[in-house]
Amino acid sequence: MIFKVIEGGRGQAVLADERPEAGRGPSPDDVRREAARRLSESGYHLSRVREFATGAPMPGALRYLSLQINFVAEALSRLDPIPVDFRSDAYWPAPPEAIRAV
Repeated sequence: MIFKVIEGGRGQAVLADERPEAGRGPSPDDVRREAARRLSESGYHLSRVREFATGAPMPGALRYLSLQINFVAEALSRLDPIPVDFRSDAYWPAPPEAIRAV
């Protein structure tokens, strides 16, 4: 049996409404929130909790994806200015097929 956390649309609506103020570009905090959103959607946190609870190791691909996402977030946060389209998939790694199926 597989359990999946279901989040309501309100949480995603709040994230979608977070836009930089007029005349200002995205901040490093915006980039960190995007990285956290992508990690959350990948199932990383659930897999990490499962690893602590059961002792079954997290898939290596998911651990590697976390490293990649954190690296991109750090690199984008250091840019001046941060690109307005930093949420674009072009900047972020795609989850491997094995993770998307979970």
